[in-house]
Amino acid sequence: MLSLNGADLDPDEIDFAGLPRLNAQHAVLSDVRHQAGRWVHQHAYLARHDGRYWAMWSDGPGIPKPDVTPGQHRNVVPGHDQAGTRVSFATSEDGVNWTGPGDLSGPPRIDGYGWIARGYWERDGQLLALASHFNAPGYPGPGLSLEAFRWDSDAGGWVDHGRVLDDAINNFPPKRLPDGRWMMSRRDHQRQVTMAVGGIQGFDQWEIHPMASYNSGGQPEEPYWYVLPDGKNVVGLIRDNAQSKRLLRTFSTDNGRTWSKIVQTNFPDATSKFFAMRTSKGYFVLVSNASPSGRDPLTLSISDDGLVYDRMFYLVGGRHVDYPHIIEHDGHLLISFSGAKQTVETLKISLADLDAAFARKD
Repeated sequence: MLSLNGADLDPDEIDFAGLPRLNAQHAVLSDVRHQAGRWVHQHAYLARHDGRYWAMWSDGPGIPKPDVTPGQHRNVVPGHDQAGTRVSFATSEDGVNWTGPGDLSGPPRIDGYGWIARGYWERDGQLLALASHFNAPGYPGPGLSLEAFRWDSDAGGWVDHGRVLDDAINNFPPKRLPDGRWMMSRRDHQRQVTMAVGGIQGFDQWEIHPMASYNSGGQPEEPYWYVLPDGKNVVGLIRDNAQSKRLLRTFSTDNGRTWSKIVQTNFPDATSKFFAMRTSKGYFVLVSNASPSGRDPLTLSISDDGLVYDRMFYLVGGRHVDYPHIIEHDGHLLISFSGAKQTVETLKISLADLDAAFARKD
């Protein structure tokens, strides 16, 4: 899955600091590092709707690490996923200048619970914001549910839209399958991974299909999928919590109903969330924490066929960064991420500059 400079290599030997850099416009949407670990920002997502960029993220209490000074906490991840966490949002006309944070979810509905951001879903012309309501701390406990809020343009705010799926936390919002249905990953409160397919008859109408399960031989988690250039087949890339420090891969030839055996690739990963998409230029981009040693730096990898990534760029680093997401609009990629779970930031990259950086020939 990874072949840099036209040759296979040991991913552990990549000089990440020496990777080529990309020109980018950088913005900080919200920053709570001055609170020295007592507050966190994480799970950043993006959308383009109604002539604006939209960002959303989890926004809640943090737990400072013991024996860490306030200054050191600027790049040290505090305890997170606590009761009282809610979802915030911001908008932008250009993806660089953002409004101040606004409240999206309101407080959790049950004492001791929290909300975590799960991404925007544009469906039937409506912008839905997905969030999982969880029994804090963490997500494995009972009471987990994936719910939606709808942007009410007349009211200028978010309103409750209803439950999307019970006992579920998704990784990214639903995308269209080749057969026209929607699909998203689903983890239940026991951390079992399946795929939810449907969403046509109603936003809450889903079929559940197996993809992976926890066992003594591996711990697949947080899968992400996309359609290959043939327009028919689907590839799933999966984070491996068994600490192999490599992405896992599987395929579906029947629109997510069944999947091939999960295999380990040579693509390095710091056991972190990642995101991939096919651009309007036809090539794929994958943003991830590729260094196996930790979530630093954030990298952007390029593939012509969605199977082999043969170019890699350094985006941002020298600190803990994670939770990337990408959208494309008007000749640019907009990438969101979190810094040490205390900032929400974006990078805006011109596709023309990216093409030039790897000397693409159409």
